[in-house]
Amino acid sequence: MAGLFDLPKSFQIQAPVVIGSKGAQVRLIQELLCLNGVPLVIDGDFGPATESAVRQFQELKGLDVDGIVSKNTSDHLIGPMGRAIKKIPANGMTVAEMMVEYAEQHLSERPREVGGQNRGPWVRLYMKGRDGAEWPWCAGFVSYILGQACKSAGCPFPIQTSFSCDLLATSAMSNGRFIRGNTDENREKVLPGAIFLNRRSSTDWVHTGIVVDVDSQNGCFRTIEGNTNDDGCREGYEVCKRTRGFKDKDFIMI
Repeated sequence: MAGLFDLPKSFQIQAPVVIGSKGAQVRLIQELLCLNGVPLVIDGDFGPATESAVRQFQELKGLDVDGIVSKNTSDHLIGPMGRAIKKIPANGMTVAEMMVEYAEQHLSERPREVGGQNRGPWVRLYMKGRDGAEWPWCAGFVSYILGQACKSAGCPFPIQTSFSCDLLATSAMSNGRFIRGNTDENREKVLPGAIFLNRRSSTDWVHTGIVVDVDSQNGCFRTIEGNTNDDGCREGYEVCKRTRGFKDKDFIMI
């Protein structure tokens, strides 16, 4: 997984972009405006509404207000994503510890969908350019964080990364890192940096995220996870923190 600390070329806006422009770059600008608190229709057409939205954004950020997406404006638009993926020095941390650090760093920039179910630049970041209703991204988020943690720590990947919860579980089994969360003895083994899996059956898992804290005494743990929300939907729209119980959970030890 190369380029884990740099934004892909598809996120690089070839400034300046002005009224009358059309296409993928304009669509990205519109998505980023929405994510930065200036909502508008995402249609790939830089018309008067988009120009007005750019002006609003520039005013909010204290930039020159001209309605043109210059390099300075584009840098501010993409800034949250750049900060989220910034490399963290290992300083002797384990991969599991770095999983928590990176998850917190991403969470602080509020990754979320925009433009429809499983759509938007954050989803494409975690899913290697893919987005759309058919691309639930919880496993992509976990895999991206795992990749950053391993690269920073200079360690081999403990499991094969995947967009599939089932394949994450299968790889963990093959590498001796999978534990069932159905006994007190196993639950005591769960530590921050582990990956949890929502179990639908003994061979089917439907959601995943990163354990950031464990409260064994009260039978729960805290997570950072993607493609969910504060209501706990499996198909949510953001990265957020959750508190979960151990029922129907399995774990991948990192």
